[in-house]
Amino acid sequence: MSTKPVVREYTNGEITVVWKSGLCIHSRNCFNGLSAVFNPEQRPWINMDAADSKTIMAQVDKCPSGALSYYKNGEKDMEQEQKKTDVKVEVTKNGPLLIYGDITVKHKDGNEEPKTKVTALCRCGLSSNKPFCDGTHTKQGFKDE
Repeated sequence: MSTKPVVREYTNGEITVVWKSGLCIHSRNCFNGLSAVFNPEQRPWINMDAADSKTIMAQVDKCPSGALSYYKNGEKDMEQEQKKTDVKVEVTKNGPLLIYGDITVKHKDGNEEPKTKVTALCRCGLSSNKPFCDGTHTKQGFKDE
């Protein structure tokens, strides 16, 4: 039985952090870099009062999958329209392909899904969320050849 991906928003009044569970590859960059804010053992797991907005934004920018993003309150729509980036593809060691920039993923059923910021695509073939990475490569010991 598959669980439906969750999207949650956490705000401190100045910025809002968006978490998309279906994109998370459990790299732990958020927790390892700023555990006072990002702690999966706590509920809610994101404590927006534990650091200033600038520090939180800097840590969210390090999320390799795009599962975490943020917007400045009152600027969400304006930022999305203005944000146009070149596309860059990075092959990570023993991990997914990371695609930076705005892309559209066309699924085998013909449905198209827009993606922004960072998209992690599975390279090991074991993801339960293909074509996206779900972190299974770590549990299965996937290694580059």
